[in-house]
Amino acid sequence: MTKAVLITKIDPTYDDLPEERYHFPRTYLRQIEQAVGDWILYYEPRRRSADLASSGGRQAYFATARLTHILPDPTLSDHFYAIVEDFLEFDEPVPFKEEGHYFESSLRKNDGSTNKGAFGRAIRLIPDEEYDLILQAGFAHVLGFRERTRIADVPEAAPTPLGFGESQAYFEPETQPRRMVTQIIQRPFRDRAFSAAIKNAY
Repeated sequence: MTKAVLITKIDPTYDDLPEERYHFPRTYLRQIEQAVGDWILYYEPRRRSADLASSGGRQAYFATARLTHILPDPTLSDHFYAIVEDFLEFDEPVPFKEEGHYFESSLRKNDGSTNKGAFGRAIRLIPDEEYDLILQAGFAHVLGFRERTRIADVPEAAPTPLGFGESQAYFEPETQPRRMVTQIIQRPFRDRAFSAAIKNAY
């Protein structure tokens, strides 16, 4: 098993319903199969739809879920559904890059620029330690790592909407990684995260 990042747009090209399922073509079947039984992250790209001129997406990781199994699409050949459980939206979305740091190392070229080839893949496998850091960033307020930053308080022109850079130094991936998945499946944590999400919506 391995963890994965699944890309889904605001207006999905496929039949995605992040809380329940992720729709994908056979091209990505091998990668998805490796993640069955493990946890995934959802990422929202800049394009909000299949229209190449569209924009408005947050370019951020926004939720996690556990991928339980794969089903064939009964109406569209060579397409499948990845079925998920334990969906949990982040307290705050996490930008793919902050202060020059890429949360997914595969997205960074040796010269520091973005690897557009890797960035364009709809499904990307991700190491445990990178998954854990994104999780810690997404639930930083719930975990007590920092005060809440409301998106509405940040100017629209800001390149990274969450102002997360200074807080990432508080994370200790070497001492906490195994604890993250354990925490998010526990009812008390999920209740706190849900409560924080409700408060952040108002």
